[in-house]
Amino acid sequence: LRGDGIVVLGVEKRSVPKLQDERTVRKIHKLDDHVCMAFAGLTADARILVNMARVECQSYRLTVEDPVSMSYIARHIASVKQHFTQRPGLRPFGLSTLIVGFDYDGSAHLFQTDPSGTYHEWKANAIGRSGKTVREFLEKHYTDEIAASDEACIKLTVRALLEVVQSGGKNIELAVMRKGQALEILDIKTVEKLVEETEKERDAEAEAKKKAAGKS
Repeated sequence: LRGDGIVVLGVEKRSVPKLQDERTVRKIHKLDDHVCMAFAGLTADARILVNMARVECQSYRLTVEDPVSMSYIARHIASVKQHFTQRPGLRPFGLSTLIVGFDYDGSAHLFQTDPSGTYHEWKANAIGRSGKTVREFLEKHYTDEIAASDEACIKLTVRALLEVVQSGGKNIELAVMRKGQALEILDIKTVEKLVEETEKERDAEAEAKKKAAGKS
């Protein structure tokens, strides 16, 4: 989700085996100081694509002596994917991505790429198994007023995820990047607190609607 001065990535964390280190299971990756990416699909393919994108970010910085622009890195990732759809002996990358960050002028951006190599810029979007449900929720609730508030952007992301995630905060991972600041992965206590607040607000809204319907 893209706000005026913030970008928020939220992903559903799958449960991991008891003896597995959950730090090795990541769906949010930092590409550069001002760019990060989330994916849905094959983790092994994502690892290769992330490495390619990181190399391109540093190559751009060395060549141009400026941080990579959001449109450039989104187009590069989409081009790599498209290349793998038309070469013999290669198979397409099995993942979709959401790329978020800030350009040097401070403007926030959110790009989505799919396995075919197409890419588009969005205000808010979702990918993956339940992406359609989350996207429809965002279409109903995303407004310019919410985009103007950092806290509202984070809460809307949490609320959208709760439409498809049943286990609450322990299965949600949130990453936040603000203008001029580094990527921040919110800890589990902060996420659980946000989930609790969001659920209370949702229940209060539902109760208010019931009362209004009863009066009418």
